[in-house]
Amino acid sequence: MIKKEKIKDLHYTVNGFLTAAEVQTAADDVLQKYGKDMKMPGFRAGHIPLSVLRQKYNASAMGEAIDALMNKDLEQYATDKKIRLAGSPKADLSGWEIGKDVEYTLDFDILPSLPEIDLEKITLTKKTATLDESEVEKAIENLRRSRSTAEKQDAKYKAADGDTAVIDFTGFIGDQKFEGGAAKMHHLVLGSGSFIPGFEDQIIGHKAGDKFDVNVKFPKDYHADNLAGKAARFAIMLHEVRKHVLPELNDEFAKGIGFETVEKLREHIRNILNEQYDEASKQEMRNELLDTLADKVKLDLPETLVEQELNMARHEHEHHHEHCDGKCEDHKFDEKKERKEAERRVKLGLVLAEWGTQNKVEVTRDDMQQAIWAEASRYPDPKQVFEFYNKNQNAVTMLRGMIFERKALDAMLTHVKTKEKTVKATELFQQAPVK
Repeated sequence: MIKKEKIKDLHYTVNGFLTAAEVQTAADDVLQKYGKDMKMPGFRAGHIPLSVLRQKYNASAMGEAIDALMNKDLEQYATDKKIRLAGSPKADLSGWEIGKDVEYTLDFDILPSLPEIDLEKITLTKKTATLDESEVEKAIENLRRSRSTAEKQDAKYKAADGDTAVIDFTGFIGDQKFEGGAAKMHHLVLGSGSFIPGFEDQIIGHKAGDKFDVNVKFPKDYHADNLAGKAARFAIMLHEVRKHVLPELNDEFAKGIGFETVEKLREHIRNILNEQYDEASKQEMRNELLDTLADKVKLDLPETLVEQELNMARHEHEHHHEHCDGKCEDHKFDEKKERKEAERRVKLGLVLAEWGTQNKVEVTRDDMQQAIWAEASRYPDPKQVFEFYNKNQNAVTMLRGMIFERKALDAMLTHVKTKEKTVKATELFQQAPVK
């Protein structure tokens, strides 16, 4: 039973008391529960006397019993006070001995009450852009390129941007070959940017059968320290040049992609691009609303949650510096700046959680499946993503929380006022990152 309390803002310190008798009774219940399946020499399974179980396991059973009794007291206290904890309490049982009454202390923070938010008084800018038909044609050209055939050219043909060059190459720093700098019959798409700057440009204009050198300089931030910033020469043998021939744009091409006509294909692409425009506009409104809520909503924050966020940021900072191979910026963890960011994240998390709950926002099974499918589609082996979520309940919980916050934010957007602003597509897609 909780006897005393000390309250300072959102922080509570409560003192409770448990009699030795009630602790032993609860410990006996624990022992009997586990004793049903326990095996011990000299006794039938499930028939070990309580006195024997006490001799061997009483201390651990009492620890579990005390935790359960304290949690029961705390739940009743929270119900009576109409408060919600902002995390697990810190318990102190110093001085307690087995067989004696228990005097304990629990320290914890509670969640604040959300002040009323009049969303109809908030006005956000809704940026709109007109889809340029050239974007549709670019998308169609990309589809044609993805289905192009690489046709081998004769010895008179000069390699051009976009062609595939089949080459042997050997790299040298000075007169010395370097490890990893050679390959045979490598297929290189010219203009793809897959090799270091300047390499592909120097192959353009050459013909099959040519032997020549390519002279380049490795970038200063190149991943291999022994090559970074150094001048290199590559001896090249150009075996063949393949020109990418695009399929003719007709209804047969459209049918191969799943559409009856080219115009149906264009309509589909147009719809997809318009959806992307709408989502980009909506994301800017989400960010603007988050900024507004962070600035306007006054809310006391549980220090427990702020410290958790700060510790996560600190851990990510340390992890980044441990795995950047000495190439990341050498800057210290800015405690003041990161605390401010942590406070912002906690505030917005509490606002979205409370507002979403009050307004009956729910995360459905379909929401979860769509989110997991969307993530899986970005990986070469989607099965690994599904297995990860099947085995990691914490990840599922985090994903559910992210979806809930997004749905709560989108629900909020239906209540605000908007003013439209016509912009160029480039401005629409040069938005700030998701917050």
